[in-house]
Amino acid sequence: MDAVIFDLDGVLVDSERTWDEVRRAVVAEHGGTWLPEATRAQQGMSTPEWASYLVDSLGARLTPEEIARVVVEEMAKRYASGPPVINGAADAVRAVAARRPVAIASSSPPVLIRAFVDACDLAELVPVAVSSEEVGAGKPAPDVYLRAASLLGVAPETCAAVEDTTNGLRSALAAGMAVYAVPNPHFPPDPAVLAKATAVVTDIRDLPATLGG
Repeated sequence: MDAVIFDLDGVLVDSERTWDEVRRAVVAEHGGTWLPEATRAQQGMSTPEWASYLVDSLGARLTPEEIARVVVEEMAKRYASGPPVINGAADAVRAVAARRPVAIASSSPPVLIRAFVDACDLAELVPVAVSSEEVGAGKPAPDVYLRAASLLGVAPETCAAVEDTTNGLRSALAAGMAVYAVPNPHFPPDPAVLAKATAVVTDIRDLPATLGG
């Protein structure tokens, strides 16, 4: 194992429910209709992808560019006093980084990734942080993981990825990485996809020991 690449939302930051709440409110405010499958469908999508989904599939009466700006600005406001870091997540990153290079590969926009890295004082330990906005496609496509591995200078098949949702797990598996799952209790992943993980941990604080030396 040459490197460890972390997802952000649901793994290091308890933000999946916040994203869901903000998107639902914006869609309702702008004349759209939330569908039962909408929450899971958007998990892992890049900003352009979910913005188009809110407009084209849910009927929000804004352009994708407008709705992306509104949602991300509201998320930034929610993060203004500090992102909702999961208990023990920053220490887990530090412990892993003491043994191997680490990166973040996230569907969050760069401004929210930076908010986490800065709030936890991890900039020196996390030299690579890639948003799916910066690659060809969001999760479950492997693009964001492949870019992170490339920037670290390691082969994808020598990396471990840390993920929580179905689309995130699929993305890392498609990149050829060993996947360590930390299932999101609010949005549990598909059991069939979870079964393909190398290991499952229920608490991010247990990850360093699970990864080993």
